[in-house]
Amino acid sequence: MSAALELYAQLTEAPDEKTRARLIADAFDALETRFPHIGDLATQGHVRESELRLQKEIKEVEARLQEQIKGVELQIREVDARLQEQMREIDARLQEQIKGVELQIREVEARLQEQMREIDARLQGQIKGVELQIKQVEVNLHQAMAAQTRWLLGGLAVLGAVFKLADLLLQ
Repeated sequence: MSAALELYAQLTEAPDEKTRARLIADAFDALETRFPHIGDLATQGHVRESELRLQKEIKEVEARLQEQIKGVELQIREVDARLQEQMREIDARLQEQIKGVELQIREVEARLQEQMREIDARLQGQIKGVELQIKQVEVNLHQAMAAQTRWLLGGLAVLGAVFKLADLLLQ
């Protein structure tokens, strides 16, 4: 049952005016607790005023955010420029170091080639010396073979003479 019908039923059953007045006062009290005071209710003008104030605040916040975004973008550009400069400096130092290493490599390569030429010349000299020793050994060997051959032929001649002498003596 609705509150209005319940109040009507209570009023019709009330025995006297004092009770009815009390029921009406209680009903108003219940209405006041249930609904806010009229002064507390927002009017359309109040709502519009709050809406305009909020729009203004939103625009101010947006403007501050835009300024902050511009500041951050400027910082990003500054950091990017510094990083680009540092990268160029690092690249230049690395290029310098690379040139130094390349120069060292060329110097080492030149020293190694010179050492290889010296070693090659020494080895060529040693090879010629060994070849001369081999030729000397060959000459000595030929001389020794010739001497042996002469000694053998001389021995055979002596032996032939001994046989002839023995043949003459035996005859």
